[in-house]
Amino acid sequence: MKNKSLSFVTFFLLFSIASRSQELQFRSDSTFRIVQFTDIHYKAGATPSKKSIALMRSTLDEIKPDLVVFTGDVVVSAPTKQGWDEVLDVVIARKIPYLVTLGNHDDENEMKRAEVAAYVATKPYLLNKTAETSGVDGYLNGAIAIKGRSGANAALLYAMDSHAYSKNKKVDGYGWFNHNQVQWYRQTSASFRESRKDTLPALAFFHIPLPEFKIAFDNIKNKRRGVRYENECAPQINTGMYAAMLESGDVLGMFVGHDHVNDYLVDYNGIALTYGCFSGSENTYLRTKNGARVIELKEGKKEFKTYLREFDGVILYPLTYPFPVPVKK
Repeated sequence: MKNKSLSFVTFFLLFSIASRSQELQFRSDSTFRIVQFTDIHYKAGATPSKKSIALMRSTLDEIKPDLVVFTGDVVVSAPTKQGWDEVLDVVIARKIPYLVTLGNHDDENEMKRAEVAAYVATKPYLLNKTAETSGVDGYLNGAIAIKGRSGANAALLYAMDSHAYSKNKKVDGYGWFNHNQVQWYRQTSASFRESRKDTLPALAFFHIPLPEFKIAFDNIKNKRRGVRYENECAPQINTGMYAAMLESGDVLGMFVGHDHVNDYLVDYNGIALTYGCFSGSENTYLRTKNGARVIELKEGKKEFKTYLREFDGVILYPLTYPFPVPVKK
Protein backbone atom coordinates (compact mmCIF):
# COMPACT_ATOMS: atom_id res chain seq x y z
CA MET A 1 0.00 0.00 0.00
CA LYS A 2 2.87 2.37 0.77
CA ASN A 3 4.41 2.02 -2.69
CA LYS A 4 1.04 2.44 -4.38
CA SER A 5 0.34 5.62 -2.40
CA LEU A 6 3.72 7.04 -3.33
CA SER A 7 3.12 6.20 -6.99
CA PHE A 8 -0.21 7.98 -6.91
CA VAL A 9 1.15 11.09 -5.20
CA THR A 10 4.14 11.22 -7.55
CA PHE A 11 1.85 10.95 -10.55
CA PHE A 12 -0.47 13.62 -9.21
CA LEU A 13 2.34 16.10 -8.61
CA LEU A 14 3.98 15.48 -11.96
CA PHE A 15 0.67 15.77 -13.74
CA SER A 16 -0.12 19.04 -11.98
CA ILE A 17 3.25 20.53 -12.94
CA ALA A 18 2.89 19.44 -16.56
CA SER A 19 -0.59 20.92 -16.84
CA ARG A 20 0.03 24.40 -15.45
CA SER A 21 0.93 25.86 -18.82
CA GLN A 22 -2.51 25.05 -20.25
CA GLU A 23 -4.92 25.27 -17.35
CA LEU A 24 -8.62 25.19 -18.06
CA GLN A 25 -10.78 27.98 -16.68
CA PHE A 26 -14.41 29.02 -16.70
CA ARG A 27 -15.20 31.98 -18.94
CA SER A 28 -16.07 35.42 -17.65
CA ASP A 29 -19.75 34.53 -18.02
CA SER A 30 -19.16 31.48 -15.76
CA THR A 31 -19.61 28.91 -18.55
CA PHE A 32 -17.29 26.18 -19.82
CA ARG A 33 -18.08 24.51 -23.14
CA ILE A 34 -17.00 21.02 -24.25
CA VAL A 35 -17.37 19.26 -27.60
CA GLN A 36 -17.26 15.45 -27.57
CA PHE A 37 -16.31 13.61 -30.76
CA THR A 38 -16.62 9.83 -30.65
CA ASP A 39 -16.07 6.83 -32.93
CA ILE A 40 -14.55 8.77 -35.81
CA HIS A 41 -13.09 5.49 -37.18
CA TYR A 42 -10.64 7.54 -39.18
CA LYS A 43 -8.64 6.09 -42.04
CA ALA A 44 -5.92 8.29 -43.51
CA GLY A 45 -6.51 8.82 -47.21
CA ALA A 46 -10.01 7.34 -47.19
CA THR A 47 -12.60 9.54 -48.91
CA PRO A 48 -15.36 8.89 -46.34
CA SER A 49 -13.08 10.13 -43.54
CA LYS A 50 -13.12 13.60 -45.07
CA LYS A 51 -16.69 13.88 -43.77
CA SER A 52 -15.42 13.53 -40.21
CA ILE A 53 -12.82 16.25 -40.73
CA ALA A 54 -15.49 18.53 -42.22
CA LEU A 55 -17.77 17.81 -39.24
CA MET A 56 -15.02 18.65 -36.78
CA ARG A 57 -14.12 21.89 -38.49
CA SER A 58 -17.68 23.17 -38.77
CA THR A 59 -18.54 22.16 -35.19
CA LEU A 60 -15.47 23.79 -33.66
CA ASP A 61 -15.84 26.97 -35.69
CA GLU A 62 -19.49 27.33 -34.66
CA ILE A 63 -19.37 26.18 -31.03
CA LYS A 64 -15.92 27.59 -30.16
CA PRO A 65 -15.43 25.17 -27.27
CA ASP A 66 -13.05 25.53 -24.37
CA LEU A 67 -12.21 21.82 -24.60
CA VAL A 68 -12.55 18.92 -27.04
CA VAL A 69 -12.82 15.29 -25.86
CA PHE A 70 -12.24 12.28 -28.12
CA THR A 71 -13.90 9.21 -26.59
CA GLY A 72 -12.24 6.38 -28.46
CA ASP A 73 -12.10 4.56 -31.78
CA VAL A 74 -10.45 7.61 -33.29
CA VAL A 75 -7.98 6.11 -35.79
CA VAL A 76 -8.67 2.52 -36.86
CA SER A 77 -6.41 1.93 -39.85
CA ALA A 78 -2.75 2.20 -40.80
CA PRO A 79 -0.83 4.42 -41.22
CA THR A 80 -1.82 5.14 -37.64
CA LYS A 81 0.46 8.10 -36.97
CA GLN A 82 -0.70 9.86 -40.12
CA GLY A 83 -4.30 9.30 -39.10
CA TRP A 84 -3.77 10.80 -35.65
CA ASP A 85 -1.89 13.72 -37.19
CA GLU A 86 -4.76 14.53 -39.53
CA VAL A 87 -7.47 14.25 -36.85
CA LEU A 88 -5.67 16.14 -34.10
CA ASP A 89 -4.37 18.85 -36.41
CA VAL A 90 -7.95 20.13 -36.73
CA VAL A 91 -7.98 20.87 -32.99
CA ILE A 92 -4.32 21.87 -32.69
CA ALA A 93 -4.64 24.42 -35.51
CA ARG A 94 -7.37 26.14 -33.48
CA LYS A 95 -5.26 25.96 -30.29
CA ILE A 96 -8.02 24.18 -28.38
CA PRO A 97 -7.04 21.98 -25.40
CA TYR A 98 -8.27 18.40 -25.67
CA LEU A 99 -8.48 14.99 -24.01
CA VAL A 100 -8.11 11.60 -25.66
CA THR A 101 -9.44 8.28 -24.42
CA LEU A 102 -8.76 5.12 -26.41
CA GLY A 103 -11.37 2.69 -27.73
CA ASN A 104 -11.31 -0.98 -28.63
CA HIS A 105 -10.24 -0.36 -32.24
CA ASP A 106 -7.44 2.18 -31.74
CA ASP A 107 -4.71 -0.45 -31.34
CA GLU A 108 -5.70 -3.06 -33.93
CA ASN A 109 -3.15 -2.12 -36.57
CA GLU A 110 0.62 -1.71 -36.70
CA MET A 111 0.88 0.10 -33.35
CA LYS A 112 0.23 -1.41 -29.92
CA ARG A 113 -1.95 0.42 -27.40
CA ALA A 114 1.06 1.67 -25.44
CA GLU A 115 2.63 2.98 -28.65
CA VAL A 116 -0.54 4.80 -29.68
CA ALA A 117 -0.82 6.42 -26.25
CA ALA A 118 2.84 7.42 -26.26
CA TYR A 119 2.51 9.01 -29.70
CA VAL A 120 -0.67 10.90 -28.81
CA ALA A 121 1.02 12.12 -25.61
CA THR A 122 3.61 13.99 -27.71
CA LYS A 123 0.97 16.22 -29.27
CA PRO A 124 0.51 19.88 -28.26
CA TYR A 125 -2.61 20.99 -26.38
CA LEU A 126 -3.28 17.48 -25.07
CA LEU A 127 -4.12 17.66 -21.36
CA ASN A 128 -3.94 14.01 -20.27
CA LYS A 129 -0.32 13.68 -21.33
CA THR A 130 0.65 10.90 -18.92
CA ALA A 131 0.56 7.86 -21.20
CA GLU A 132 1.03 5.39 -18.32
CA THR A 133 0.50 5.85 -14.59
CA SER A 134 2.40 3.58 -12.21
CA GLY A 135 0.08 1.12 -10.52
CA VAL A 136 -2.89 2.02 -12.71
CA ASP A 137 -3.88 -0.12 -15.70
CA GLY A 138 -4.67 1.39 -19.07
CA TYR A 139 -3.36 4.43 -20.88
CA LEU A 140 -4.01 8.17 -20.80
CA ASN A 141 -5.93 7.99 -17.52
CA GLY A 142 -6.11 11.53 -16.19
CA ALA A 143 -7.92 13.99 -13.93
CA ILE A 144 -8.07 17.64 -14.97
CA ALA A 145 -9.37 20.56 -12.96
CA ILE A 146 -11.24 23.53 -14.37
CA LYS A 147 -10.36 26.70 -12.50
CA GLY A 148 -12.98 29.16 -11.38
CA ARG A 149 -12.68 32.92 -11.79
CA SER A 150 -10.98 33.09 -8.39
CA GLY A 151 -8.27 30.69 -9.57
CA ALA A 152 -9.42 27.84 -7.31
CA ASN A 153 -10.50 24.47 -8.68
CA ALA A 154 -14.21 24.65 -9.57
CA ALA A 155 -14.91 21.46 -11.54
CA LEU A 156 -13.22 18.21 -12.57
CA LEU A 157 -12.89 16.13 -15.70
CA TYR A 158 -11.87 12.46 -15.70
CA ALA A 159 -10.47 10.71 -18.78
CA MET A 160 -10.20 6.92 -18.46
CA ASP A 161 -9.16 3.91 -20.48
CA SER A 162 -12.06 1.43 -20.59
CA HIS A 163 -9.79 -1.03 -22.44
CA ALA A 164 -10.72 -3.13 -25.47
CA TYR A 165 -11.64 -6.82 -25.13
CA SER A 166 -11.84 -9.35 -22.34
CA LYS A 167 -8.49 -10.94 -21.53
CA ASN A 168 -10.12 -13.70 -19.53
CA LYS A 169 -10.63 -16.83 -21.64
CA LYS A 170 -13.77 -17.67 -19.68
CA VAL A 171 -15.44 -14.35 -20.48
CA ASP A 172 -16.40 -13.14 -23.96
CA GLY A 173 -16.94 -9.59 -25.08
CA TYR A 174 -15.42 -6.30 -24.12
CA GLY A 175 -12.95 -5.26 -21.46
CA TRP A 176 -13.72 -3.62 -18.14
CA PHE A 177 -12.16 -1.16 -15.71
CA ASN A 178 -9.62 -2.90 -13.53
CA HIS A 179 -9.84 -2.54 -9.77
CA ASN A 180 -6.75 -0.35 -9.57
CA GLN A 181 -8.45 2.13 -11.92
CA VAL A 182 -11.49 2.23 -9.64
CA GLN A 183 -9.17 2.82 -6.69
CA TRP A 184 -7.29 5.51 -8.64
CA TYR A 185 -10.58 7.29 -9.29
CA ARG A 186 -11.58 7.07 -5.60
CA GLN A 187 -8.20 8.45 -4.47
CA THR A 188 -8.24 11.25 -7.02
CA SER A 189 -11.78 12.28 -6.16
CA ALA A 190 -11.00 12.24 -2.44
CA SER A 191 -7.82 14.27 -2.99
CA PHE A 192 -9.66 17.06 -4.80
CA ARG A 193 -12.47 16.99 -2.24
CA GLU A 194 -9.99 17.33 0.63
CA SER A 195 -8.16 20.21 -1.03
CA ARG A 196 -11.38 22.19 -1.49
CA LYS A 197 -13.27 20.91 1.58
CA ASP A 198 -16.12 20.33 -0.84
CA THR A 199 -17.21 17.94 -3.59
CA LEU A 200 -16.50 19.51 -6.97
CA PRO A 201 -18.88 18.78 -9.85
CA ALA A 202 -17.23 16.38 -12.30
CA LEU A 203 -17.72 14.71 -15.68
CA ALA A 204 -16.16 11.39 -16.72
CA PHE A 205 -15.22 10.40 -20.28
CA PHE A 206 -14.40 6.91 -21.58
CA HIS A 207 -15.28 4.66 -24.53
CA ILE A 208 -17.17 1.52 -23.51
CA PRO A 209 -20.44 1.98 -21.57
CA LEU A 210 -20.78 0.46 -18.12
CA PRO A 211 -23.31 -2.35 -17.52
CA GLU A 212 -25.43 0.23 -15.67
CA PHE A 213 -26.29 1.93 -18.97
CA LYS A 214 -28.57 -0.95 -19.95
CA ILE A 215 -29.93 -1.35 -16.42
CA ALA A 216 -30.84 2.33 -16.31
CA PHE A 217 -32.41 2.55 -19.75
CA ASP A 218 -34.43 -0.64 -19.28
CA ASN A 219 -36.19 0.88 -16.28
CA ILE A 220 -38.90 3.14 -17.70
CA LYS A 221 -39.05 5.04 -14.41
CA ASN A 222 -35.68 6.65 -15.17
CA LYS A 223 -35.89 9.95 -17.04
CA ARG A 224 -34.13 9.99 -20.40
CA ARG A 225 -33.68 11.91 -23.63
CA GLY A 226 -32.52 10.46 -26.93
CA VAL A 227 -32.73 7.07 -28.59
CA ARG A 228 -31.43 3.52 -28.29
CA TYR A 229 -31.21 1.74 -31.63
CA GLU A 230 -28.94 -1.12 -30.54
CA ASN A 231 -28.24 -3.11 -27.41
CA GLU A 232 -25.58 -1.64 -25.15
CA CYS A 233 -22.27 -3.42 -25.79
CA ALA A 234 -21.05 -3.28 -22.21
CA PRO A 235 -18.59 -5.68 -20.57
CA GLN A 236 -19.96 -8.77 -18.84
CA ILE A 237 -17.85 -8.07 -15.75
CA ASN A 238 -18.76 -5.19 -13.44
CA THR A 239 -15.89 -3.99 -11.25
CA GLY A 240 -17.78 -1.18 -9.57
CA MET A 241 -16.81 2.05 -11.33
CA TYR A 242 -20.39 3.29 -11.28
CA ALA A 243 -20.72 2.45 -7.59
CA ALA A 244 -17.46 4.29 -6.86
CA MET A 245 -18.67 7.41 -8.65
CA LEU A 246 -22.08 7.25 -7.00
CA GLU A 247 -20.50 6.94 -3.55
CA SER A 248 -17.89 9.64 -4.18
CA GLY A 249 -20.64 12.03 -5.21
CA ASP A 250 -18.74 14.22 -7.66
CA VAL A 251 -19.59 12.81 -11.11
CA LEU A 252 -22.69 14.39 -12.65
CA GLY A 253 -22.39 12.57 -15.95
CA MET A 254 -20.52 9.80 -17.75
CA PHE A 255 -19.94 10.27 -21.49
CA VAL A 256 -19.12 7.32 -23.75
CA GLY A 257 -19.24 6.16 -27.37
CA HIS A 258 -18.82 2.63 -28.74
CA ASP A 259 -22.45 2.00 -29.75
CA HIS A 260 -22.77 4.10 -32.88
CA VAL A 261 -26.53 4.42 -33.10
CA ASN A 262 -27.24 5.10 -29.43
CA ASP A 263 -27.27 8.75 -28.44
CA TYR A 264 -29.33 8.90 -25.28
CA LEU A 265 -28.91 10.37 -21.83
CA VAL A 266 -30.59 8.51 -18.97
CA ASP A 267 -30.69 9.59 -15.33
CA TYR A 268 -29.59 6.85 -12.95
CA ASN A 269 -29.58 7.79 -9.27
CA GLY A 270 -28.39 11.29 -10.00
CA ILE A 271 -25.73 10.46 -12.60
CA ALA A 272 -26.38 11.09 -16.30
CA LEU A 273 -25.33 8.01 -18.29
CA THR A 274 -24.72 9.57 -21.67
CA TYR A 275 -23.71 8.62 -25.19
CA GLY A 276 -21.93 11.02 -27.47
CA CYS A 277 -22.98 11.40 -31.10
CA PHE A 278 -21.28 9.19 -33.69
CA SER A 279 -18.72 11.38 -35.46
CA GLY A 280 -17.51 8.93 -38.11
CA SER A 281 -18.48 8.06 -41.67
CA GLU A 282 -19.10 5.11 -43.97
CA ASN A 283 -15.87 3.50 -42.75
CA THR A 284 -18.12 1.64 -40.29
CA TYR A 285 -21.81 1.28 -39.45
CA LEU A 286 -23.37 4.66 -38.80
CA ARG A 287 -26.40 6.65 -37.74
CA THR A 288 -28.33 8.69 -40.33
CA LYS A 289 -26.10 11.76 -39.82
CA ASN A 290 -22.86 12.15 -37.96
CA GLY A 291 -22.39 14.80 -35.31
CA ALA A 292 -21.01 15.75 -31.91
CA ARG A 293 -22.24 16.23 -28.38
CA VAL A 294 -21.96 19.68 -26.82
CA ILE A 295 -21.78 20.04 -23.03
CA GLU A 296 -21.79 23.26 -21.06
CA LEU A 297 -20.93 23.56 -17.37
CA LYS A 298 -21.83 26.55 -15.20
CA GLU A 299 -19.43 27.61 -12.46
CA GLY A 300 -20.86 27.18 -8.98
CA LYS A 301 -23.68 24.90 -10.10
CA LYS A 302 -23.88 21.11 -10.04
CA GLU A 303 -25.58 20.90 -13.42
CA PHE A 304 -24.83 20.99 -17.12
CA LYS A 305 -26.56 21.70 -20.40
CA THR A 306 -26.13 19.37 -23.35
CA TYR A 307 -27.38 18.64 -26.86
CA LEU A 308 -26.35 16.90 -30.07
CA ARG A 309 -25.23 18.94 -33.06
CA GLU A 310 -25.43 17.07 -36.35
CA PHE A 311 -23.07 17.87 -39.23
CA ASP A 312 -25.55 20.22 -40.91
CA GLY A 313 -26.17 22.22 -37.75
CA VAL A 314 -29.39 20.50 -36.66
CA ILE A 315 -29.76 20.47 -32.85
CA LEU A 316 -31.23 17.40 -31.13
CA TYR A 317 -32.30 16.64 -27.54
CA PRO A 318 -31.35 19.89 -25.76
CA LEU A 319 -31.68 19.57 -22.00
CA THR A 320 -30.44 20.76 -18.65
CA TYR A 321 -29.32 18.06 -16.21
CA PRO A 322 -30.42 17.26 -13.56
CA PHE A 323 -33.88 17.10 -15.06
CA PRO A 324 -36.25 19.61 -13.43
CA VAL A 325 -38.39 18.27 -10.63
CA PRO A 326 -42.12 18.42 -11.52
CA VAL A 327 -44.07 20.95 -9.50
CA LYS A 328 -46.76 19.29 -7.42
CA LYS A 329 -50.19 20.85 -7.80
